[in-house]
Amino acid sequence: MSDLLRLATAGSVDDGKSTLVGRLLYDTKSVLADTLDAVHRASADRGLATPDLSLLVDGLRSEREQGITIDVAYRYFATPKRSFVLADTPGHVQYTRNTVTGASTAQLAVLLVDARKGVIEQTRRHAAVLALLGVPRLVLAVNKIDLVDYDEVTFSRIAKEFTAHATALGYTEDAVVEIPVSALAGDNVVEKSANTPWYSGPTLLEHLENVPVEPDPHDAPFRFPVQYVIRPRTAEHLDYRGYAGLVAAGTIKPGDEIVVLPSGRRSKVTKIDTADGELAEAAAGQSVTLLLADDIDISRGDLISVAGNEPKVTDELDATLCWLAEKPLRPGARVLVKHGTRTVQAMVTDLRDRFDEQTLSSVDSPASLELNEIGRVALRLAEEVPLDDYSFSRRTGSFLVIDASDGSTLAAGLVGAPLPLLEDGVESCTGGSEIAAPDTHALVSPGP
Repeated sequence: MSDLLRLATAGSVDDGKSTLVGRLLYDTKSVLADTLDAVHRASADRGLATPDLSLLVDGLRSEREQGITIDVAYRYFATPKRSFVLADTPGHVQYTRNTVTGASTAQLAVLLVDARKGVIEQTRRHAAVLALLGVPRLVLAVNKIDLVDYDEVTFSRIAKEFTAHATALGYTEDAVVEIPVSALAGDNVVEKSANTPWYSGPTLLEHLENVPVEPDPHDAPFRFPVQYVIRPRTAEHLDYRGYAGLVAAGTIKPGDEIVVLPSGRRSKVTKIDTADGELAEAAAGQSVTLLLADDIDISRGDLISVAGNEPKVTDELDATLCWLAEKPLRPGARVLVKHGTRTVQAMVTDLRDRFDEQTLSSVDSPASLELNEIGRVALRLAEEVPLDDYSFSRRTGSFLVIDASDGSTLAAGLVGAPLPLLEDGVESCTGGSEIAAPDTHALVSPGP
């Protein structure tokens, strides 16, 4: 079992995500004394008899004043069994983009629903985003179970409805666990609750401590985006030429044959350096510097891959986008695509379909993609780029779409990554301001 679990919380506004995270931190004694004292004082100033545990997470002043989560809040805690990196994401529809950020590296997501409201539109939207991002496991935390008098029928109805939706999105039943909780009272969060004798499953913390975790893809083909070329040019390292970066997938060791993409030049690894010394082998998640047998032209943005099992190199990209910008995306838009450490100019040649996360249907050839919408697009790149399918590798199959005019992030992109669809939808177009785009589908002009 891995000793580290990366998880994210998601759910609609006021479902109690921050309180749940605060409860986890509080009950696992992961809060410093001075921080807890500050929460007690702030809670007392509000006239509360008990500490407002959401204040342990909502760090922005605007969050504390409004009682909502706006930004992604990262928290770190540990138990004797496992360490955790938790991303608490916002619930408001307009901040769905932040949910994409927080869940992009998660191995498990805790999706909250209010027991009084059940599965709502934002619940289905978040489930679709989590499925799209390839988060392998879900926990449905039916929160505020105390406000429905710990009713088993209510819990069972919500759990059944959500499981059906998650299964339609491609999750297997053993990948989804439903737990009745009260973040405010602490029922079934860390300690088993006597108020739910009908529930025989684990508490939330028990499940988080024991759930199997997908390891980093050490057995996947080696992928290494080059971040920096190291040339000290000192008397001690006169001929040193190393290629620094983070191993995205697989393993590498001296003597292994590699290919540099997109050029296709081949060589062998002679040495693996780190700040702590030389390594006999490097694996996914490690930051290293590779030295090669041949003096070949390699620069930032190139990808070093194991020879014989390299990704495809192409200037045509079929992808799924989660649109994160206020201004809609329309065919013909000129954008930048940042894949790994390489950024290239691109043009949207086609909007193929838009995914309706509520009905799990597709809308063919939509006129645009609006804020928080998910759709499949075709992109033409100004340069050839090595690409893996997202289902093959979350790290080398993902990219960002950037506004060339101001550098803002427009979309999170996944190579391929279609979601399962139940039936064809009906096209629905919306208006509004848009990204300036020509009507022609001409080739993107090369960048400088």
